[in-house]
Amino acid sequence: MAMRECSRYSCGVIGTGEAMANPFLRRATEYVREDESFLSIVSPAPLTTFLASNKHKDDIFEVPVRIIGAPGSGKTMLATLAEFRIVETILKDATNPTNRTLAAALGQAGFLRDGRPHVAAVRVPMESEYRDFWELPYEPSEKTKLAFWLVQARAMLGLIRNLTANRTRTIEEIEFVPRANYEAHLEQIGGLTAVGIRDRALAVQRAIYSVGAGLRAPRLEDLPVDATAPYAPLDAIKGIRIAWEGRHIELSPLVMLDDVHALHHDQLEAMFEVLSHREMKFGRWMMMRLDALSPGAVMRSPATQPTHNRAKGRDFVDIRMQGDEEKGASRKQFRMMARDMAKRYLPMVEGLRNRNATDIDRLVPSEPPALTPGQVKELAGRVEKDQRALRIGASRRQEIDGIVDDFMTRTKSYDDRPEVALAMQRILLHRYAGRVARMEPTLFEDQGPDPRTPLKADADLAHGARLHLHHEFKRPLHYGLDDVCDASNENAEVFLQLAGALVANIETRAIRNNPLPLPARDQQTILVDKAKAIMDGWAFPHAQRVRDMVDAIGRECREESLLPNAPLDAGANAIAILEEEMERLSFDDELGSVLKYAIANGAITIERNYGQGGKRWALIELTGTVGLVHGLTFNRGGFLPKKTDYLRQVTGLSVA
Repeated sequence: MAMRECSRYSCGVIGTGEAMANPFLRRATEYVREDESFLSIVSPAPLTTFLASNKHKDDIFEVPVRIIGAPGSGKTMLATLAEFRIVETILKDATNPTNRTLAAALGQAGFLRDGRPHVAAVRVPMESEYRDFWELPYEPSEKTKLAFWLVQARAMLGLIRNLTANRTRTIEEIEFVPRANYEAHLEQIGGLTAVGIRDRALAVQRAIYSVGAGLRAPRLEDLPVDATAPYAPLDAIKGIRIAWEGRHIELSPLVMLDDVHALHHDQLEAMFEVLSHREMKFGRWMMMRLDALSPGAVMRSPATQPTHNRAKGRDFVDIRMQGDEEKGASRKQFRMMARDMAKRYLPMVEGLRNRNATDIDRLVPSEPPALTPGQVKELAGRVEKDQRALRIGASRRQEIDGIVDDFMTRTKSYDDRPEVALAMQRILLHRYAGRVARMEPTLFEDQGPDPRTPLKADADLAHGARLHLHHEFKRPLHYGLDDVCDASNENAEVFLQLAGALVANIETRAIRNNPLPLPARDQQTILVDKAKAIMDGWAFPHAQRVRDMVDAIGRECREESLLPNAPLDAGANAIAILEEEMERLSFDDELGSVLKYAIANGAITIERNYGQGGKRWALIELTGTVGLVHGLTFNRGGFLPKKTDYLRQVTGLSVA
């Protein structure tokens, strides 16, 4: 039986009924044999998260679409789920609850209309052989034409295979629909019958493949006729007509070019240009990693111009599979997607299934940790020592305690243990001392002067207190499934690596007949160890410079977060450069390349035109993986102001 490669988190089983290891730890190169097995574990969340709610949803089957994401963000899974044979498999059994869920997501994303297929999609992997065409001794236009015609031929063959894969129709029952006023070009693509189109595509594929695979490239005038004769099915075809449940329906064709970042950069630009013809009615998606874009595009520079004078949103659409929407919304969406993935994977872990332990929130609880009574007593002593050192009287201390107590009675947080209140009181003592340091003393020494800015206690202060407790007493800071999600950089593969490490430990507990839920302290240790391993495993271009940069930023953020008065409340996990200064920075040098690969591989994120303090900033934020290693907050917004020269310093590059 043919085997199909699948993405890091689109696969989970080898075949129906077969035992398997921890599916969270599956490697990207593992395989699944059956579409039904694929459907039993694939999550529909990417369809609803990235397509159904996209503001350009109505255009994504008509204009070129670039689907951009870091490795492991789910590009291949999305393309595989959208292929017609998979869609048809889902619709064949509407009684299956999993299929109904997937069908609903496909409908929201536009692949179905009224419960029937609307799009016939095919995924074409852009293997390295396409890049080989760029090495041929021909003009760039000729090399682009050869590669593009091969892509078109394989797209047509793949479409026909998809339409006949489930044996619900024969090839003779498939009819292609031409674009208006394009009838004169039909002969070059083999006519409108599927048989004719298949035969012509096979001939083109055979001829062009022989050119690229040969030991020596032939002279241009010696190329086979089938490799040089006009061939443009993506220009000529606008639809596909098939029978569906006793009636004829017309489908919109879609080719999804997966991993186009494997192409040479100039070749990718040329391929984008030929795919951007406005009159083309054949849907075309280009799935690529972030590092396929220019540094300016990755850095989201306002000065970066769209490719080939095409206007983004009008002539083409970009869909970013991480952090493209409002930060809070995208984080919430990813939590939903990650939970859905975990829900589908856990029942496949035999040791947990046998104990009916398949609720990820129960296995990775968010129950707050607690200091020992001795540690609480030690903390109380340190607070009193600080009070004496700051010369704060008993009345003022009582007032500060009251502010904290009032917050603790109102808070909806489950983490309202005594040590949190003590740590908050300690921070407010230092804030009070700082605010009245230059004020005239009052007649009432015990009370002290009132600060111009009143003291207050809120959720951000409480989070800052927990961060202080983490570094001072090793009290766990990151635990529970929401934190695992937030540590994952909105990347499915990173989530599976972190969750897989937790699940592996839970499996061991099951074997030893120990209680399965992981205590917060164990969760913290496992997550930090895994995050360190992920960072140590970075092997992309400039990886060492990126490590040096994020470690330097992480250390400074930790130092700022641990100041006694917690000036940034929950703490810092970012630096920020004034937007006007960032706009003057050229991204065409090595620094631009370092930042590009740091963003593309999940070390940092960037948010442009971030407003704070009446200024506009370029916010460079450490991702959750780095935050775990350095013990930083996952809350967003706390940053250290910097200059662009700082980036050159921490990356080891000399100042220009």
